[in-house]
Amino acid sequence: MDQLAAMRIFRRVVESGGFSAAADALDISHTVVSRQVRQLEDLLGAQLLNRTTRRFSLTEVGQLYYQRCVDIIDQVEDATRVVSHHQARPAGVLRINAPMVFGTLEVPNWLPQFMQAYPELKVDLVCNDRFVDLISEEFDVGLRITRSLPDSTLVAKRLARSDMALVASPAYLKKHGVPREPGDLLQHNYLAYSLALQTTELVFVGPDGKEQLVSLGGNVQANTGLIVCAAARAGMGLTASATFVVHEDIKRGDLVEVMPEYRLQSRDLYVLYPQNHHLSPKVRAFVDFLTIYYATPRWEF
Repeated sequence: MDQLAAMRIFRRVVESGGFSAAADALDISHTVVSRQVRQLEDLLGAQLLNRTTRRFSLTEVGQLYYQRCVDIIDQVEDATRVVSHHQARPAGVLRINAPMVFGTLEVPNWLPQFMQAYPELKVDLVCNDRFVDLISEEFDVGLRITRSLPDSTLVAKRLARSDMALVASPAYLKKHGVPREPGDLLQHNYLAYSLALQTTELVFVGPDGKEQLVSLGGNVQANTGLIVCAAARAGMGLTASATFVVHEDIKRGDLVEVMPEYRLQSRDLYVLYPQNHHLSPKVRAFVDFLTIYYATPRWEF
């Protein structure tokens, strides 16, 4: 027996003034109503109703039980309304994890528009470049720029591609010369991003489609692309960077793409979130928003 369902029927019997009226209101048979109330009494070990052929009345314990039924059923229905209302619109706190450079340079481009679209949301953005377990650290979504994702139970949706570019400042190239092919880089100072899979090794694909690996050396490395690119703008050396980081620098002329005919492997932007049969409206709204935003090519120069 479904006790909550039986409690609802018992309440309706009391408030309708009889079994037949309750059956009509609930669109079930008189027999079902009578059986449910009887089973409820058997479960409780108490008589809730005094029955006669024409009418019924609540027993003393039945009156107490009816009042508790009203309280419980109203609370259950209120809880259901809260969840239904919450599921109908994006609201609450959305916790987002992103790489430091992406959060610093890219997120401000679209976050105001997203917040305007969903004013009942609060965003908690955490930026860092260490490995983050989204589930154990209770993030709703994560943003990743990477060549490949490790196997996991997370849902990963690809949003965009960011090419890689070898860049240097005009002042550095004027002083040290412009490399024409990968082998020339051995004579240059390479600024390395220390969290890259291959910190000082670059694999170029030439115009002929052949790959060429070059091991480079330099006097600066950092665990954030912001520092590496700032060092490149200051004329300290060359660096390989995702175009989402340097495309504005290249447009302004603060940095120059070096050896553009030799390509580096691109990176992909992903949004990650835990698998859930009932994806929350705030996560769905965020994923849908970014899908539309990044459908337009970005980071070109």
